[in-house]
Amino acid sequence: MSPERLVPHNPATGQPLDPVDCTTPDAVREVVARARTAQRAWAATPAGERAQKIRAVAQAIGAQADALARSICDEMGKPIREARAEARSIAARVESFITAADQALADDEGVENGIAMRVRWRPLGVVGVIAPWNYPVATPSNLLLSALLTGNAAVFKPSEFTPHTGALLHRLYSETLPEGLVGLVQGAGDVGAALVASDVDMIAFTGSIATGQAIMRTAAASMKRLVLELGGKDPMLVLPGADLQAAARHAADEALRNAGQVCVSVERIIVHADVADEFTRRVADLVRAVKPGDPRDEATSFGPMASARQRDLVLEQLADARRHGATFVVEGQAQGPGYYLTPTVVTDLKPEMTLVRDETFGPVVAIQVARDVDEAVALANDTRYGLGASVWGPPGPQLDAVADRIEAGMVGVNRGLSTAAGGPWVGWKMSGLGYTRSVAGMRHFLQPQSQARRAG
Repeated sequence: MSPERLVPHNPATGQPLDPVDCTTPDAVREVVARARTAQRAWAATPAGERAQKIRAVAQAIGAQADALARSICDEMGKPIREARAEARSIAARVESFITAADQALADDEGVENGIAMRVRWRPLGVVGVIAPWNYPVATPSNLLLSALLTGNAAVFKPSEFTPHTGALLHRLYSETLPEGLVGLVQGAGDVGAALVASDVDMIAFTGSIATGQAIMRTAAASMKRLVLELGGKDPMLVLPGADLQAAARHAADEALRNAGQVCVSVERIIVHADVADEFTRRVADLVRAVKPGDPRDEATSFGPMASARQRDLVLEQLADARRHGATFVVEGQAQGPGYYLTPTVVTDLKPEMTLVRDETFGPVVAIQVARDVDEAVALANDTRYGLGASVWGPPGPQLDAVADRIEAGMVGVNRGLSTAAGGPWVGWKMSGLGYTRSVAGMRHFLQPQSQARRAG
């Protein structure tokens, strides 16, 4: 990629797609300035009217679900059915965002010692949204909806790997909302850095720890508000008495979904020794049945990785695991054309392996064995990450107690993690700073102001 142009590639073929011009630093500042001007009128618009316009955006995205899906498929290799479901998910969740925003914007009131206190919740101003490539419609929309419904403007930078998808998504927002309210900037890390350094009031970012730390350093100069989701190394604990077939199916599905390129992928499976052999056999049987295919084919459920670089990072982790004595029950292979990597099942893992320590973000089912529940919990928590997790075993208070001991922001019990019923999307440790969704998540996009007066 040159500083002036992005040249994305089709992961299924390795062939270049149409280039996209990058935004200059001066242009970044101009986009932010336009957003700030538009935000003043938007903040003055009643919340109900803002919600109606956001519903129209969600409807427009749904109407263009097929076009968005084709773009996602071509730029990052997601199978077409999954890509279409991603685009359609915005309409399905918009009402929950509206409800959460309404509650977040409501004043908090109380009286103590004769003093009446009212807390007003005000928009911050302009939010910079820096999005990842793995969910190029859903992830930025989660952040854009939160910003806009709470009265903010937004400037959106798509990933440099999915610029066409980002441009189409931006067009659907900008054609429906007031001019300048949602700006678009295109480019790689230098453009993201320019956005962070610009006159925005908040940065909402999804990506790596290293980039998140760089954003924090720059944002500190002007004390910008930050919401950062910085990846995970999600454990799945499988204990005696668990439904092993259901657990194996979850492990295979969630380790391989989107070719393993999901922030809450199952990245470490920690199995009690009493059920390890049976569980591993069941998982291996399921994984062997997974076949890669053309992501544009409606029958395909497993496509290529998003880039050669990402595939190579996974191959490096697997090579390191081999050097340290891992056992490959199912051995993945790089295939071409494109950036395909067939699934791997690997056991006999050691703490020093990069496969155990670092985020993998690829189609690997990594299995560790624990002698008892205490060791399983200790292995699950022995990581700098803490985004999601799941625990599998006989339902009841004992399994709930295991879930309570897991150091992760979101934990599923005999199921994948869920943010239903108003739960926040939240990380622990180095997996995040702040959180989104839910009423509390919406309030990250707002500034509280306390107003005190004599009661009565």
